[in-house]
Parts: sequence; C-alpha cells; structure tokens
Amino acid sequence: MIKLSPEFDLIARHFTRPAKNAVLGVGDDCALVDVSNGMDLAVSTDTMVSGTHFFPDVDPETLGHKALAVNLSDMAAMGAMPYWATLALTVPDVNHEWLAKFAKGFFDLAEEFGVSLIGGDTTRGPLTMTVTIMGEVPAGASLRRSGAKAGNDIWVSGNLGDAALAVAHRRGLLKLAEGDYMEAVMRLYEPIPRVKLGQALRGLATSAIDISDGLLSDLGHICALSKVGATVECERLPVSAIGAKHVDTPAGLTAVVAGGDDYELCFTAPASARDSIEDLTEVLGIPLTRIGEIRKGKGVSLLGEDDKPIAIDGRGFDHFTAA
Repeated sequence: MIKLSPEFDLIARHFTRPAKNAVLGVGDDCALVDVSNGMDLAVSTDTMVSGTHFFPDVDPETLGHKALAVNLSDMAAMGAMPYWATLALTVPDVNHEWLAKFAKGFFDLAEEFGVSLIGGDTTRGPLTMTVTIMGEVPAGASLRRSGAKAGNDIWVSGNLGDAALAVAHRRGLLKLAEGDYMEAVMRLYEPIPRVKLGQALRGLATSAIDISDGLLSDLGHICALSKVGATVECERLPVSAIGAKHVDTPAGLTAVVAGGDDYELCFTAPASARDSIEDLTEVLGIPLTRIGEIRKGKGVSLLGEDDKPIAIDGRGFDHFTAA
C-alpha cells in the first residue's frame, strides 16, 4: 500500500471537503466550476504574511476565519455572491493540532457563506496564506470604485478603528484597558464580511470599497478612479465605545481614519437614496452612517470643527512598509 506524502496527507486530513457548488473540487489538477448565464465571474486574491498582516501568536482558529473573511469582504465590496475559494498555505512545519484549528476557523466561516474550498497548494516556509475567492454578480450590476459623482453622499458601515486600536496597543502607541483590548483584538482577527450589504447596495450605491487599509486611503482609491475629491466630517465618524475613549488623541484618531483592518464597506450614493440606505440599517441590522460628500477636485480632506482641515500622521496601511 502506497502511503500519501506529507503534503497530500495534510490536504486530505484538513482541507478536503465536499464541494457542494462546484463541478469538481479538491483532488484533481484543476477545479471545475459552472458559472450561471447572465452572471459575471468575480475573482479576488489576498495574501497574509506572519509579522506583516498578523501577530505570530494569533490563535489559529481566528486566523483561519480572517484568511477567508478578508476575501469575502472583497466580494461584498463588489456586490457579488461568493461561491468558491482556493487556499495556498505555507507553514514552517506540519503541526496537525494547529492545522485542525486553522481549518475549523476557515470552514466555519465558509459554511456560513456557502463557500466551497475547491483547490490550492501547501508548502514549507514562513507562515503565509493566500486565498483566491470567486463568485458571481449579475452582468453589469457590480459595485465598482469608479462610479462616484460630485454631490454623492459618502457612507460607511459599522464602526471604525477598533482593529487598529488593538494593533496600536500591541505596538505601545496607546494603552487600552484589558477588557477593551480583548474586544478590539477580536475585531482585528474576526471581522464580519458585509456580503449581504454589498448585494443590497446594487442599484443604490454609485461606488464601493472595503476598508482594509484605512478609511482615508481606501476612500482615496474611489476618488482616484472616479476622478473626484471628497470631504469627510470627523464628528460624523462612527466609533465604538472603545474608540470613543481614544478618538480625541492623535494615535486614536489615526487608528480610526487610517489604521485599516476594519473590513467595513465605504460607499457613495446620491442624496435621493438616503431613505433607502437608512432602511437597510433596520433590514440587515448593520449601522450605516453618512460621513461626508463627494466633490469636484482631487484627494480626501478630513474636516473638524468649523470645517477646519485636520492633518493626520499616516494615510493607511502599506504592505511594503509595515513591520
């Protein structure tokens, strides 16, 4: 009897599950999927590297959750329905206890959103994971970054800054109470992908993006592709009870507007859509807050009291400078 190699044993033990919505899943050289007529295929890839995107001591189950959640958030930002994912996993060694916990976090979230793992790769090296996610969106109905118009409102979902506050605490930039840190760090490692919201915004929003690198940075991407500018009112920014304790400090405000890892949606819409968008708060149970306005020009301005510009030290997470 021929034994499986360590790699194939690892895959068979931890990552081989029935692919309920694919023609062919894990096990062959390629997966096979059947895209519905009248739908566009949405595809996104994210890589997470230990020490750059997460602290090395993170619980593997929460890491498995986040590895998929950040890709689901990309689907949400496009208004797409996620269906299939691949996982390329690099690990320093084969630790089956760690892998079982990682797989649990990954598959628990995958099951919640009806996503099948249909392929990938494993190898030895510094802890790194790359997920490619695929889904469908009605042809011509996807949310994009390029549709914002002058006069549109700017909205965000949920609260901003908790994840970045946890990172700032770990780096000694500010001090959170123990209970606040434990709550904030869960926002860091177990973000909630706003998939249903993204789908509900089709036909309402003119542009959208998920907030992964920080509000000002990601809103700046919308402005650049839409060839417009934006003003954000600091007093309108939605923060949690934890964020409210620190938003008046330089480090706290930077975490809220430039820290990243929120995985909330930032989107624009005409003023005529306000009632419909506010209704979504009750329908979906997700707070939605209007924080500013798209204007003619370039760039993003953060305004404080009396509409005075606020300078921020930091414009968002940068994959090539982060430590």
